[in-house]
Amino acid sequence: MTDVMVPGVPVERRIGTDVAFAVGIVAILTMLVLPVPTLLIDIGLAFSIALSALILMVALWIQRPLDFSAFPTVLLIATILRLALNVATTRLILSHGGEGETAAGYIVAGFSKFVMGGDFVIGLIIFAILVTVNFVVITKGATRIAEVGARFTLDAIPGKQMAIDADLSAGLIDDKEAQRRRRELEEESAFFGAMDGASKFVRGDAIACLIITSINIFGGIVIGVTHHGLPLAQAADIFTKLSVGEGLVSQIPALIVSLSAGLLVSKGGTRGSAEQMVLRQLGSYPRAQSVAALMMFALGMLPGLPLMPFAFLGGVMAFMSYALPRRRAAEQQDEQARATQDQARAQAESKDSIKECLRGADIELCVGSQLAVQMLNAHGELAHRVSKIRRRFATQYGFVIPEIKLTDDLSIAPKTYRIKIYGTVVAQHDLRIGEVLVLFDGDRKPDVPGDETIEPAFGMKAMWVPDTFLDQVKQDGFKVADNISVLLTHVSEVIRSNLAQLLSYKDTRALLDRLDPEYKRLIDDICPSQISYSGLQAVLKLLLSERISIRNLHLILEAVAEIAPHVRRSEQIAEHVRMRIAQQICGDYSDNGVLKVLRLGNRWDLAFHQSLKRDGKGEIVEFDADPRLVEQFAADVSVAVRKVTGQGENVVLVAPPEVRPYVRMITERMFPTLPILSHVEIARGVEVMSLGAIS
Repeated sequence: MTDVMVPGVPVERRIGTDVAFAVGIVAILTMLVLPVPTLLIDIGLAFSIALSALILMVALWIQRPLDFSAFPTVLLIATILRLALNVATTRLILSHGGEGETAAGYIVAGFSKFVMGGDFVIGLIIFAILVTVNFVVITKGATRIAEVGARFTLDAIPGKQMAIDADLSAGLIDDKEAQRRRRELEEESAFFGAMDGASKFVRGDAIACLIITSINIFGGIVIGVTHHGLPLAQAADIFTKLSVGEGLVSQIPALIVSLSAGLLVSKGGTRGSAEQMVLRQLGSYPRAQSVAALMMFALGMLPGLPLMPFAFLGGVMAFMSYALPRRRAAEQQDEQARATQDQARAQAESKDSIKECLRGADIELCVGSQLAVQMLNAHGELAHRVSKIRRRFATQYGFVIPEIKLTDDLSIAPKTYRIKIYGTVVAQHDLRIGEVLVLFDGDRKPDVPGDETIEPAFGMKAMWVPDTFLDQVKQDGFKVADNISVLLTHVSEVIRSNLAQLLSYKDTRALLDRLDPEYKRLIDDICPSQISYSGLQAVLKLLLSERISIRNLHLILEAVAEIAPHVRRSEQIAEHVRMRIAQQICGDYSDNGVLKVLRLGNRWDLAFHQSLKRDGKGEIVEFDADPRLVEQFAADVSVAVRKVTGQGENVVLVAPPEVRPYVRMITERMFPTLPILSHVEIARGVEVMSLGAIS
C-alpha cells in the first residue's frame, strides 16, 4: 500500500497524528467497559474542563460560524468523553464509595467540598439549578436557533445558487469566485444541518447526567448499606456527596459547551468576534448610553435604593457615551491612513513586479532617441494636445479612449515613432528634426529645396522642407505641419481606425452605469434575457468599426430593445440600429447640410443580389460571388471614388440594405474611411446630391 502524499506535510507526522487521534477515541470507548484508576479519572476530568473552556474561547473569537465548522464533531467527542467519565466515575463510586470521599478521585472530592460546602443538600440544590439552566434555558434556545437556521439556510440555497449564476452570466464575478461562493454555500448548508443534529447531543447529555446522578445516589445508598455495612444516614451522606460532586464536575463542562453552541448558532450572518460584535453594536449609539446613564442616576436618587452602585454605573455609561465616538473617529482616521499607506506600498511594489511588465498600455506611442529629446522639450504642449484629442473623441464618438502612453524605445531608429494598440505595432513613420511637412495637391509644389514624401495619416502628397523656408511656403499658400502636429494627426487617425478594438467590456459597463435610471431599467429588461452584455458590446463595436458614433446611447438601446427579441446575430441587430439612428449618421456625413452620394449601378445591384444565397425561410446564409466579379467591382469603385475625391468632395457610397455589409467588406481595404450607407439609412429631410453611379 502506498501513502498519499500531501505537499508540505511530512508523512511521519501525519501518520502519528492520525494514530494518536484514533487511540484517543478508543481510550474513551474503553472507559465505558473497563475500570479506570482514580489518577486517570482526575486527568480525564481536568481534560474535559480544559476542552470545554477551549471550545468556549474559540466560539467567542471566531469571525463567523463557518470558521468553526468542526464544532459538531468536537461537540460529539466532548459529549462522549463526559459520558465515558460519568460511567467510569460511577463504577468507582459504587465500588469504593465506602472507603471515603476520595474514592472517585480528588477532583470529585474537591468539588463536593468546595461547591457544596460539606452539605449535600446545598449540592443537590446547586446541581438542580445548573441542570435547569443548561437543559431549559441554554440548550433549548440553542436547539431552536440551530433548527430554524438549518431550515432557512436549506430553503435559501436555490435562490443563492441562482444569484451566483446570474452574477457569473453578467460578468460581475469570474469562474473562480463563483466556485468559491458555491463551495461556501455548500459548507454553510452542511454546517447548519450538522448543528441542528449536534444540538441534540447537548440536550441528551444534560438528561443523561441527571439520570446518572440519580442512579448513583440511589444505588450508592443501597450498596453502602448492604455491601459495606454502613448506617443508612452515613451511606446517604457519603454517596450523595460523591454523586453530586461527580454530577457537578460533569455538568459544569456541559454548561460551558452548551453556552459555546448557543454563541455559535446565535452569531448568524454577522462577522467578527463576539466581543467586537456585542461591544461595537452596543457602543454605536451614544444617545442610548446617555439616556441609560440618566436612568441610573434617577434610580440612585429614589428613597430606599443605594446610591453608590447606580451612580457608579451611570458614570461609566456617561463616560462611554462621551469617549466611544471619539475613539471610533480616531480609529477610522488610523484605518484611512493605513489604507493610504498600503495602497502607496502596493503601487510601489507593482511597478517592480513581473506582473506589471505583462500589463501593457492600451495605446502606446514609442519614439526614437532624437524624437524623445524633442518631445521632452515640448512635453507640456504635447500633454495639452493629447488631452484635447481624448476630449474630442469622447464628444464625437461617445466614450473615453484609453490614455496614450509615451515611451522612448532605443531599439528603433532615432527619428522613428511607432504607434501600438494593445502592444501590437499598427503604424510607424519617420520624422525629420529641424524640418516641417508641407502639404500640396496636384502638380503645384513648393518652390523650395526639399524631399517629397507621403503624409502618414491620410496618404496625401507632401514635402519635407527645412524650417528656414517656413515663412516662404506659408506666403505661397501651402499648408504646413510641424513634427508634433504630424505625429498627433497620425495618432488620431490610427485611433479612429481602431475604435472598435479600444471599446473594452469595462468601458461598455461604465457607459451603461452612467445612464439615467429609466434606461437602466430598460437594460435590466433586455440583459441578459434577450441579449448578453457582451452581445451588446459587440453591437457597439460593429458601429464603431464603421466610425458610427455611439454618443446617443439611449437611442441605440431603444433600437436594440426593439429587435433583440426577434434576432440573435449581432450583425442583424447593428443593421437595425443604424436604420434607427439614420438622422445622426446623415448629419455626421453631410457637408453643409448636403449628403453627397455615389450609388450602385443597375448592373452591380443585380450582381450582388444574385450572389446572395438564402435558406428556406428567405434569410441570407452566404455571399457567393465570382472572384473575378469582385475584382471588377473593386476596380470600378476605385475609379469612381478617386475621381470624386480628387475634386475635393466628401462622398458616401449608397447600396441596398441587404448587400450593404458585403459592399463594405469589399471596399474597406481600399478605402477604410469611405462610409457605406443603405437606402433606409438616409433620413427624411436630408438633401441628397448624387455625384454618379458605379457602373
